[in-house]
Amino acid sequence: MQEAFLQYLRCPVTRLPLQLTIISKAEKEYLNEKISIVNEGILTSNEWCYPIINGIPRLLIEAFIDYEDFLKKNLPDFESRKEKIYANYGGLVKYVVKKNKRTKASFEQEWNEFDYENDTTWNANPTEMLDRFLKETDETKESIGNKLIFDAGCGNGLLDKLIADIDCKVLAMDFSLSIERAFAKNNNPNAWFIQGDVQFPPVPFNCFDIVQCSGVLICTDNAETSFSCLSPTVKSGGKLSVWLYHSRKDWLHNFFNWLRKYTSKLPLKLQYYLYLIFLLPPVLAIKKLKGNKQNKRELMIDLLDWLSPEFRWEISHSVAKGWYAKRNFSDIEITTMEMFGFNIVGTLQKEQERG
Repeated sequence: MQEAFLQYLRCPVTRLPLQLTIISKAEKEYLNEKISIVNEGILTSNEWCYPIINGIPRLLIEAFIDYEDFLKKNLPDFESRKEKIYANYGGLVKYVVKKNKRTKASFEQEWNEFDYENDTTWNANPTEMLDRFLKETDETKESIGNKLIFDAGCGNGLLDKLIADIDCKVLAMDFSLSIERAFAKNNNPNAWFIQGDVQFPPVPFNCFDIVQCSGVLICTDNAETSFSCLSPTVKSGGKLSVWLYHSRKDWLHNFFNWLRKYTSKLPLKLQYYLYLIFLLPPVLAIKKLKGNKQNKRELMIDLLDWLSPEFRWEISHSVAKGWYAKRNFSDIEITTMEMFGFNIVGTLQKEQERG
């Protein structure tokens, strides 16, 4: 973690700025320049504590459980902090642990399949990825320059490096340990990576010029609740861009949705081998007949993305527009339309524009 971006971090519970205690520093190479980063540290707010491990702030509410060994070793009053957290926020902790456990593991398994040297993200090369982002957000390389962007659900992190390359600052967040590979592969100092929960965003409210959330809200326990938790991070006059699944009148699509009701409950290792043996070969054959050039790993990521997550919501266009309208967004527009989903963007009205 670069100390300079501490200003963009908040406790996801108290919403207060975080106090940094540095345990160790390291050097990371960015664009042929070595920059000092906080490699290990602790971020605190009242009783809450969040570790920085391998250069990444771990800002999940349940971080004190997930990284208990690290905190025990490096935080002298950890046990008393933990007691206070359970005493004051026991219900919240129970809720996040239950809702997050399987989803974190699911997306970690999915992105562990990705080969940074040989694979494409959703069948798009880097140029196509950036062009798609600009189209989705209704921006250009010229208009987006110098903007502050929050990518809430960065996956493999490749898009964030591309955005930073066009003179933007981007704070990239993901839920699972896939954030570690995303951070390791990034070489632009203006792309920053944290582990966090879209329902409890550990960033300031009314802060970002553009908030991007692609394919994440529909994998939470309640998509509109997640939207309402994320939308306050947009600054007045800023944009919120989200990609959502929509329903399809297609028997194969509906069959896979029916199938995932059962597969998503299976142990993740078992799911992987079931897909590898029984689904991947026919899907690969059909895709090749249709001229699709995705390799086996890319198709496996597609299968895991559909069949493995605990939650997968499909949202109508009118419902999504209603989410924006209820929260004082204007200029609401569907910017891309695809087979499985769509991207929608809106601009948060300035105070003087609101009725």
